[in-house]
Amino acid sequence: MKRLAVFGSTGSIGRQTLSVCSAHTDEFSVYALVFSANYELGISQIKQFAPRIVGVFDQRAYEIVREAFPGAEVISGKAVWDIAARDEIDAVVNGVSGFNGVFPLISALQAGKTVALANKESVVCAGELVRKAMRSGGGRILPVDSEQSAIFQSLASGKRRDVKRLILTASGGAFRDLPESELGSVTPEMAMKHPNWSMGRKITIDSATLFNKGLEVMEAAFLFDAGPSDISVLIHPQSIVHSMVEFTDNSVIAQLSVPDMRLAIQYALTYPDRIECPVKPLDLASLSGLTFYEPDTARFRALPMAYYALSCGGSKPVAYNSGNEAAVERFISGELKFTEIADCVEYALTNIDKMNIGSMDELLYCDAQARRLAREYRSKRL
Repeated sequence: MKRLAVFGSTGSIGRQTLSVCSAHTDEFSVYALVFSANYELGISQIKQFAPRIVGVFDQRAYEIVREAFPGAEVISGKAVWDIAARDEIDAVVNGVSGFNGVFPLISALQAGKTVALANKESVVCAGELVRKAMRSGGGRILPVDSEQSAIFQSLASGKRRDVKRLILTASGGAFRDLPESELGSVTPEMAMKHPNWSMGRKITIDSATLFNKGLEVMEAAFLFDAGPSDISVLIHPQSIVHSMVEFTDNSVIAQLSVPDMRLAIQYALTYPDRIECPVKPLDLASLSGLTFYEPDTARFRALPMAYYALSCGGSKPVAYNSGNEAAVERFISGELKFTEIADCVEYALTNIDKMNIGSMDELLYCDAQARRLAREYRSKRL
């Protein structure tokens, strides 16, 4: 029985992780649940899974949960990140959204834990700090993003020295077929409707702008020790081929399945074993076709900006991620047009201090600066 800590339990990844746990009660027990403000769903999860520890980041939600479960160990605030290091926990699922995923990841790795990682922002922003934590604590990362899981599985077909290229696939998001002239009128409600996947609000918008794919390019570089020239992106609207690896003999190995995150989550939790999964099988005969094409990087500038940030390293990936987080918030609030998200991030990328990230203080400084720059960017409409 593997004891899990599920960070971000009320989010998309957390809910799907608990779905996997429900399907395999003989394999997994939920030792800890950690969430932020959604106390209603959090209380429901606590009643269903009876965790030994509960972490609630939001203070108001903490007070409500603490009152509902007076005999339980309920932790609040930044102390929730330390739950990832508890001795009783065998594996940590990091489904925290955004930059905050850095904290439970480093805590878990320093304690020697296996982390099923769905939070790409943590390795994008804090790559060197994550490497230090892995070296000092002996922890390891298993990817949960469907694209990184696909590459991880495909790499098993050959030797690393024989890898020619990693090929990330992208659905293209909600507006892949929308005329460019109409992108400026896209609303947050429109951007939150993904054609294939059921995901959280932020990542769905990032899929529409392709910033999510840019983050995945940098995540793949970290996870698989690859350089910018070793990683390609193809638009694949059907989301059946989750990513591929091309080897030196020009063989291409791919991982296919229906678009359901539970498969990647379960594989990370059972690796290197495979067990039955609560995901419907892929019916190849019913598919009308699988198509691939190059992304339009002039229309969606997030990808070239990601390659630039990856090539520069240091503070630039932080500017890319944290600038985007702030820009998306401004888009949701109506301060920016959809097409201005990239302008806002470019402003942060251009103006952030150039520096290496060797400590948590330096990371937090760059994160704060990137957000400040993104907030001070003035829309061309003003």
